[in-house]
Amino acid sequence: MTIENSDLATPAYHTLEGEAVLQLLNSSAQGLSGEEVLTRQEAFGPNELAAGKKISPFLILLRQFQNLLMVILLVAAAISFLLGEHLDSLVILAIVLACVILGFFQEYRAEKAAAALQRLAAPHAAVLRDGEEVVVTVSEIVPGDILLVHTGDRIAADARLLETVNLMVDEAILTGESTPVAKSEAVLPAPDIPIADRLNMIFGGSVATYGRGVAVVTATGMNTEFGRIAQMLGEVRAEPTPLEKRISLIGRVLSLICLAVAIGAVLMGIVKGYGWLAMLIWGISLAVASVPESLPAVVTGALSIGATRMARRQAIVKRLPAVETMGCTTVICTDKTGTLTKNEMTVRRLYLEHRRVTVTGSGYEPKGDFHTADHEILTLANPVLHTAARISLLCNDATLKQEEGAWRLRGDPTEGALLTMGLKAGLDYPHLIQEHPRLGEVPFDSKRKRMSTIHQDTAGPVMYLKGAPENLLPFCVRQLTTQGEKPFEEADREDILAENSRLAGSALRVLGLAYRRLSDRPELTPESEETDLVWVGLVGMMDPPRPEAKEAVSRCRRAGIKVIMVTGDHPQTAGAIANDLGLMKKSGAGQTVLCGQEVNQLNDEELLATVEHTAVFARVAPEHKLRLVEVLKRKGEIVAMTGDGVNDAPALKRADIGVAMGITGTEVTKETAAMILADDNFATLVAAVEEGRAIFDNIKKYLVFLLSCNLGEIIILTGAFFLGLPMPLIALQILWVNLTTDGLPALALGIDPKAPDIMSRPPRPLTEGVFTNTVNTLLAVIAGYKTLIILPLFAYYYLYNPTGATDSEQILPHAQTMVFVTLVLAELVNAFNCRSSRLSLFTVGPFANRFLIAAVIISLAMTVGVVQCTPLATLFHTTPLDWHDWLLAGGLSLSLIPVVELTKLALRRRAQ
Repeated sequence: MTIENSDLATPAYHTLEGEAVLQLLNSSAQGLSGEEVLTRQEAFGPNELAAGKKISPFLILLRQFQNLLMVILLVAAAISFLLGEHLDSLVILAIVLACVILGFFQEYRAEKAAAALQRLAAPHAAVLRDGEEVVVTVSEIVPGDILLVHTGDRIAADARLLETVNLMVDEAILTGESTPVAKSEAVLPAPDIPIADRLNMIFGGSVATYGRGVAVVTATGMNTEFGRIAQMLGEVRAEPTPLEKRISLIGRVLSLICLAVAIGAVLMGIVKGYGWLAMLIWGISLAVASVPESLPAVVTGALSIGATRMARRQAIVKRLPAVETMGCTTVICTDKTGTLTKNEMTVRRLYLEHRRVTVTGSGYEPKGDFHTADHEILTLANPVLHTAARISLLCNDATLKQEEGAWRLRGDPTEGALLTMGLKAGLDYPHLIQEHPRLGEVPFDSKRKRMSTIHQDTAGPVMYLKGAPENLLPFCVRQLTTQGEKPFEEADREDILAENSRLAGSALRVLGLAYRRLSDRPELTPESEETDLVWVGLVGMMDPPRPEAKEAVSRCRRAGIKVIMVTGDHPQTAGAIANDLGLMKKSGAGQTVLCGQEVNQLNDEELLATVEHTAVFARVAPEHKLRLVEVLKRKGEIVAMTGDGVNDAPALKRADIGVAMGITGTEVTKETAAMILADDNFATLVAAVEEGRAIFDNIKKYLVFLLSCNLGEIIILTGAFFLGLPMPLIALQILWVNLTTDGLPALALGIDPKAPDIMSRPPRPLTEGVFTNTVNTLLAVIAGYKTLIILPLFAYYYLYNPTGATDSEQILPHAQTMVFVTLVLAELVNAFNCRSSRLSLFTVGPFANRFLIAAVIISLAMTVGVVQCTPLATLFHTTPLDWHDWLLAGGLSLSLIPVVELTKLALRRRAQ
């Protein structure tokens, strides 16, 4: 290897010829070899910016002690130890350590989930290696790689252009230039010109908005211009999600309330004659047990883990707020091609010389025949089919390769179908492109709706065109027949347009093919050259609906989510697919398909009214998508918008949830979107909505359980003071209750299975918080009922001594043990009640969450050991209970189930 890091710092690549740059970088037009790539990757490292500081496991562990209450508890344990209360001190330390380990595991798991999610979203780029085009992750690119740039790509590294075809690059991220810059491979004279004027260079982080190019990578990672900017920037603190902010506020308010209660209880205890140290430890324990200081971490963990779970279902969430917002989605505006359909376009029909031709075969495998209506099989001997096949192959930027027995497409599915058709006809593609090199092109434009390429032919240069028939026909003056070129009459035009409508009405996507012979190599512009064309024929292709899409649409309807198809296809094609999927209304007045031109004629108020009964927007331009999103949001809808092209980016950015296609989507679209569908499948998007609803449900379950437990403990403990009773629980017992109930059972609720009605209820309003009327009612009932059964139980065992104990020093510990056991059992039972705030426990299934069952069994076994095992009972100041006591505690705890069930029933009836 001959290049060094110092060589790559040279700023004057733009002053050198392309060949000189290749030589300097020890590369070639065929790209680097695989062995050389590995060597350079080791020398230069990954092509990525320096990562922000990662939180080490040790720091995560230390962070668990940042809680002031935890520190105070440790201080109290130290004081106890110094005063001779060694056993109590050690037990407090052990429980604190258990809580710290539990918090560490939760945060560490969230960090790992977020890291795994980031790896899944790694961007890709196309390069030449060993003369073959390959797609690699951006981090694998090295200096000297030959970079292939297409419209919509985010440039992977700084590079010197070797070839360009109408290449335009948006460099605003680096230069602030508001409009895309035209690039070329021409040498620039001055070595010190500004970055904005280096027209033969492209820079990492910028975006190709038009055309294509070939470039050799000159700098990667932190050596790029973007990397130098990154070095000047400090770390930016991640913005918490709206849900995290809301939960954090709840946590702070509850913390203040709990602290006030704990301080008041401590002062009352001292006034009543308890020792100040015992009351200090008791008050701190009460505060630690009741303060939900871990709420923000719980929410972050749940969102991160939920996002990872979505990724396993092919929905890669880039920003955590999207997880919460997915559950609120009310409208999904989805593209048709590749999302609702299979994205495996296949040419099914041709219309040549006013004859209908059926093409057999499916997918991208180049096997099939061409049958006319009178059973004639057309071959390349037919000049019209031969020309149609040639246009399909040459006016095309897609590539097909056979890998592992399957044909893989790189490029647009429509171009893939045309490429397959040309190969089916029998043309030798490698020989054809060698004999007819491309001299120039005008790439496809969404306004012109056509693409042109110029190739060298034996008779001179020829222009081949493909595009929407209605956009090609006005420029055609002749037509190709088996007898040669003939004049193009108005009757011919009308016949072709009628056939175009018929094919489109059969759910086929229709393109027209045409050509024009040129006298010499022109200065290629659409206005000067895309005229005086020779018409060749129509090509009708079909992208069949995905089998799973129809059920996904049906699920959306049951979930109260409106699905709107937004496509550039012909209205009849879009309508036919929509009808197959059940998107079209079966009855009722009103238009259900609206074209882009019709959208232009409506003002915002009229469009707002029209959206109500419109299932399909066809022949739309990117600005129509953006306007549709804005109108829907004005209506109060939560909008998810899918897209794959560069021009879709504004609509995706404006939508509440921008969803990019992982397979066909451009890098700039993926960068803009909040979510990427790795399989481009609409059913995956619906699964993500379901997952988003489930994640919020589980966060709510966790919070309801946590707060109902803590609220009940506070009311019971403070209520005993007001009734003149002793402390129902000592500090160690409070900490144990906190560990056993707020630990494993609460975490198990965070991964609870989805409720059976999760996709049968309307979307949750985005402004709806956790504490709805239903939740508040349940919190009051659960905490209140636990108080009603446990306080009288304590008074009974303490005042009436039903066990007949003769030693007065055993009466209070026995009564406290009954409170301790009943409280733990009630909260373990309550974990099952909290699996749904609406549905009956028996509807969601009492045994559906195996993790919860395991967590309850473990917590119960631990509690039994603390009570019945003499050494542990000594540590926790409990007394062994007989079977009568256990039966009473269990019965009182289980009585919570019918109380909550009746409450839920009343809430459901009130809601109806």
